[in-house]
Amino acid sequence: MRAVIQRVLDARVEVAKETIGKIERGFVVFLGVRKTDTETDAMKLAKKICGLRIFEDKNEKMNLSPKAVGAGLLVISNFTLYGNASHGFRPDFLESMPPQGAEKLYEKFIDFCGAENTFSIIQHGKFRADMKVTVTNDGPVTLIIDTENLK
Repeated sequence: MRAVIQRVLDARVEVAKETIGKIERGFVVFLGVRKTDTETDAMKLAKKICGLRIFEDKNEKMNLSPKAVGAGLLVISNFTLYGNASHGFRPDFLESMPPQGAEKLYEKFIDFCGAENTFSIIQHGKFRADMKVTVTNDGPVTLIIDTENLK
């Protein structure tokens, strides 16, 4: 699994001009599922993201966890994170998991994040929908985590 994590002041996701998820201070996670990913990958990634200490403490050092600051989480499915544009100009998505399996792991990831009891609120987009995501970055602070690289 691959996640792009953005620390935000606020964010929302709309489908068909209707807001279906929104948070204030917290993380937006754009989540891609690779065809070889498993529930174990979803669990490891959830634990890693829930434990990230990327909020500033009183000394302006990134040292505080989402739980410490009452952060929210907005999770957006994004199969294009496994897009390969190394050949030509049209990316292929051969590494992305087919939708049926990817949706199950996307939902498991959200469940695992909830089980960590870290975020004050967890919201998400709609799988396979045309979503409009509005993000007010904080910092900006953006991290990319791939489960292939987790130890």
